Amino acid sequence: MQASKAYEANFDGLVGPTHNYAGLSFGNVASRSNEKSVANPKAAAKQGLRKMKRLADLGFQQGVLPPLERPSIRLLRDVGFSGDDASVIARAAREAPELLAAASSASAMWTANAATVSPSADTEDGRVHFTPANLAAKLHRAIEHGETRRSLGAIFADEARFRIHHALPGTPALGDEGAANHTRFAREYGDKGVEFFVYGKSEYGQGPQPQRYPARQTLEASRAVARLHGLSSDATVFAQQSPDVIDAGVFHNDVIAVGNRTTLFCHERAFVDQHKVYDELRTKLDALGTPFTALEVPESEVSVEDAVSSYLFNSQLLSSADGRQLLIVPQECRENARVAAYLDSLASRKTPIDEVLVFDLRESMKNGGGPACLRLRVVLDEAERAAVNTRVWMNDALFTQLDAWIDRHYRDRLAPADLADPKLLAESRAALDELTTILGLGAVYDFQR
Repeated sequence: MQASKAYEANFDGLVGPTHNYAGLSFGNVASRSNEKSVANPKAAAKQGLRKMKRLADLGFQQGVLPPLERPSIRLLRDVGFSGDDASVIARAAREAPELLAAASSASAMWTANAATVSPSADTEDGRVHFTPANLAAKLHRAIEHGETRRSLGAIFADEARFRIHHALPGTPALGDEGAANHTRFAREYGDKGVEFFVYGKSEYGQGPQPQRYPARQTLEASRAVARLHGLSSDATVFAQQSPDVIDAGVFHNDVIAVGNRTTLFCHERAFVDQHKVYDELRTKLDALGTPFTALEVPESEVSVEDAVSSYLFNSQLLSSADGRQLLIVPQECRENARVAAYLDSLASRKTPIDEVLVFDLRESMKNGGGPACLRLRVVLDEAERAAVNTRVWMNDALFTQLDAWIDRHYRDRLAPADLADPKLLAESRAALDELTTILGLGAVYDFQR
């Protein structure tokens, strides 16, 4: 039976005022290669905002997620710095600049890591489930999940329709990186689907592991999220990411694969036992009467290194109202000759991808985040959409407000050394205080010292 009409909404993270290049993410090639360079928070925020507006103008359901409070004075106090806020920042800058950098990171802009989301069509209790990611592998990200949960609670407040879990315990055995390692397949968004969880290693099981860079997502975490969300075993597939691509800089699955409805777009080296993965997806989807297509890009045309440098797969694959599939890619895909040639060939190959749209996200890309990193996908039926905080939906008025808000509050230059400036905390708090009014977020920020 056809389910009620549903939509895939994309909730993009607004880039925060402390956007900088501290090189905090070992395993993320772009992040480390641009370490200590000068960032432009204003340009970063506007690039992300313009992506949101363009997709909303094209008819897609587009929402906004707020930045978190940064620098995190709470973190700095928790590790022993005391005094007034200015003293805390000054002492951290002098004694432990790496901790100040972690406390100041704007990494919550990559909301693909904010949570894993399962729609009501898949869950046992018929609610949309969110599990904020613990992001236990990196200090600057491990401090996010409590604040993320508050933000989600301010937007998805109706407990009859939404269930927002606490993050998994923050241990490496349950390392969870959120929707960057999760996608979902279904004929229509409102139909029951198959949820696809990709992990880098099993903490307690056997199997290959990367040798150069860490695997951040564990099988144990993925299975825990599936249990929390009340997902059935016949509608879940767990696949291991190839260790060699993790060692090549593919720190999340969304750097090597992206899915939408009945299509998986991925590199031929994305998974361990790749064709067995396809077979399991195809079998479980077939039981739901849903077709499945794997569009696999061969190494001979686009190498893993090309994929990492261009972020071909860190793209958004979207279905428009007329059923056409659009691939949203960063400008870097056009600057890599092999990737550009592949994209230009899609029409002649008669693939499920009908159109490619290119976006300038240079500031985010330099820190290792493309279009897919910037958004959290949330499937909503019409009643659930109506229950979402209405102030966060992108439209002409909200775009105008946020564009002017960025102009008022954001710097156009921020070097790592500038994190020691106590004025940055005051600027950030003033910006976020105003944002709560614009987005109707209530007391989502506590500004606790």
